[in-house]
Amino acid sequence: MKRKMIALFAILFLILSSSCLFAASPWMSKETYSEQAAGKVEFGVKNTLLGWTDLISEPQNYKRDGKNVWKGIGKGLVDAIVNTVGGVFHLATFPFPFDFPLPEDGVSLE
Repeated sequence: MKRKMIALFAILFLILSSSCLFAASPWMSKETYSEQAAGKVEFGVKNTLLGWTDLISEPQNYKRDGKNVWKGIGKGLVDAIVNTVGGVFHLATFPFPFDFPLPEDGVSLE
């Protein structure tokens, strides 16, 4: 089971980091190691605890923009899972300053 989880994280990391759809996480712009580590913890907590909110926000955004709401539900489900798992990954790896970019820079509090 442990090897399967490591393989899953490796595959997700390769897919997400190679995609041009994802920009660097906001904490990557910090200058010092301690600022990056603190920013990565904050980013991880926010996405772990609030990743599920994409289930609500994405369909609303699609409806507001006049797009297909069902596609928004699908995108919200995928983003919620990726943001939550990515948040846990950021928390688990905060001492190491490598990035695991999340869709649309993770959960937005705006």
